[in-house]
This record gives sequence, C-alpha cells and structure tokens, in this order.
Amino acid sequence: MPAARSIVVSPSDHERLCVFLQRGKANVRTFKRAQVLLKLSAGWTGAEIARTYGVSQNTIGNVRTRYLWGGLGAVLSDKRQERRRQALTGAQQAHLIAIACSDVPTGHDHWTLRMLAGKAVELGYVDHIALETIRSLLKRTSSSRGSIASGVSPP
Repeated sequence: MPAARSIVVSPSDHERLCVFLQRGKANVRTFKRAQVLLKLSAGWTGAEIARTYGVSQNTIGNVRTRYLWGGLGAVLSDKRQERRRQALTGAQQAHLIAIACSDVPTGHDHWTLRMLAGKAVELGYVDHIALETIRSLLKRTSSSRGSIASGVSPP
C-alpha cells in the first residue's frame, strides 16, 4: 500500500483531538476520523493506519483532504444531508388522505394504492408518484382503507 503523506496538525488542533478522543462521546465514524488524523500527523503510513483502525485507503485520503480544505471542524462533523423534495405538499397530502377516507368508487370495496396514485395524477398534483410514497403517507396517518372505521374519526 502506498504511504499516506503526513500532514501538519496545529498544536491547538492536536490538543482538541486528544480531548475529543478522551471524551469518547461521538459516533464511530467521527471517532475513527479523529484517530486517523492524529496518526497522519504522527507520520504513520497508510498501511499502518488501515491495519490498526480497520479503515480503507480512501477513508485515510478523505480525512486528509477534509483537514486540508476545511480544518478540524470538517473532520469532526458529518456533512449535512440535503433533504429530498417531498412529492406532495401538506395540503395535497391532506386532500389525498381525505380521498382515501371517503367512499370508494363503484365496483371496488376499498381504495388501493394504485387507485390513490392515479387520483393524485388525475388531480394534477404530480406527473407520476411511487406507490411507496402513498403507502408511507397512509401509514403515518394510521389509515386503514379496508375497514369500516377509516381511522380518521369514530363512526
């Protein structure tokens, strides 16, 4: 394995890393990144770090890059995940739940996920929608499309 180039960690960052590791109040990923950074600053090779801490060469390279570009804060904090756009707005979700709780179309005994997805497309809420999106929406409301009591209000 190629040797990881050592990096220079400032004395204040080194002290913060030592305190961080002694506290032991972090998730494993962050903890390992801190350990890898300390060993990189101590001049360990990539092979030694990988063998000792059970991390890949990519992880070692990523820790090095994070420190060089963002400092200690970038190493000790995870990037915030961007929130995905919701398929339906709150008002659209409420309307779809109301439809699921309403009387079913003739010829059917209950609303199916396909029928509700088709209704969302028919109403122009979305161009297409996954059945899983409809299912998870109904699961959050404790809705039961097949029973007499729909779960919204008592009969």
